[in-house]
Amino acid sequence: MKTILGLVAAMLLSTSAIAAPPTVTPPTVTPTTVTPTTAKAGAPLPVHIGGRVERTADGYKRQWPGTYFEAAFRGRSALLRIGQGDVILRVSVDGALAAKLVKPKPGLYRVAGLSKGPHTIRADVASESQSAPTVFGGFYAGPETRALPAPTRTRQIDFIGDSHTVGYGNTSARRDCTQAEVWATTDTAQAMPALTARRYGADYQVNAISGRGIVRNYDGMTADTMPTAYPFTLFDKASRYADPAWRPSLFVIALGTNDFTTPLHPGEPWKTRDALHADYEQHYVDFVKRLRARDRHAHVVLWATDMANGEIASEVGKVAARLKAEGERNVAFVPVTGLAFTGCHAHPSTADDARITTALSTYIDAHPEIWMRK
Repeated sequence: MKTILGLVAAMLLSTSAIAAPPTVTPPTVTPTTVTPTTAKAGAPLPVHIGGRVERTADGYKRQWPGTYFEAAFRGRSALLRIGQGDVILRVSVDGALAAKLVKPKPGLYRVAGLSKGPHTIRADVASESQSAPTVFGGFYAGPETRALPAPTRTRQIDFIGDSHTVGYGNTSARRDCTQAEVWATTDTAQAMPALTARRYGADYQVNAISGRGIVRNYDGMTADTMPTAYPFTLFDKASRYADPAWRPSLFVIALGTNDFTTPLHPGEPWKTRDALHADYEQHYVDFVKRLRARDRHAHVVLWATDMANGEIASEVGKVAARLKAEGERNVAFVPVTGLAFTGCHAHPSTADDARITTALSTYIDAHPEIWMRK
């Protein structure tokens, strides 16, 4: 009996040993790295640019927020050149963030740790550059890298606005911020324009400046208003922006926060709030008509929060109604409510950016003809 039991136990142990799965060591995944290099750059890669740039001997000079640069290649590495100016760059490969470069030193950077196959590379400007432009030097081939055509898209959206469009302090964990913290926590690449454009597979421009309005800047600050600054490539107004390929099917505009969130001061042009309202409405209507002069079929979405006890939304609603009454088609007003404003200085957070995107998409989804270029 003991012998039989012993044989059974031995058989069970033998079967267990055979059935045990072998130990498998997972393959080592090499992380993508973006580091300074002294290597010699190969040939320039064809680049696709989102945003307004001025071509210089050093690369692409830009100042409006949200500029992005894209290229494609086949190979294990690529290089990018960063020029002068304080900037935060988000470098992505194949849609995944590879590095966030904060005030990187000018020079050549190597993107490595890639597989042999095809890749796309993108550099997004996350920071705002009101004080001075910055320069991006382009993408270049690495050893044994073969250039591929740059990414292209057919849909285009022009976002126009103020700090709410820029993404001012939208990644901050608190409202109380220094100016340095505002700069460091502003991420236009995670703000509403980028989210909306990504949703619809569109190229986009973020033509927005924090603190600016239609006729009045924040607290009466002396500086160009958005309608004054908008026509130019850079904020110095040295050259007017002109790109025959930029013909947006949709303008998304939010202006009025800075016109109305602070009281009027002695010496400003408007003696009463009613006078400010009248001037704002007229200039906003004129601005939209100038935008649409090139393409009468473009849709225009005006949006506003419920800040300033509803004054902003009320005025923007009047502008939209007046545009329609004067014969403008494809114009809509989208009020946005329920925002938490937990970013720097009570600005929208990234969660609020997602909520704004959802509100705007309600109109966009209901009008698929936006993307049918006439």
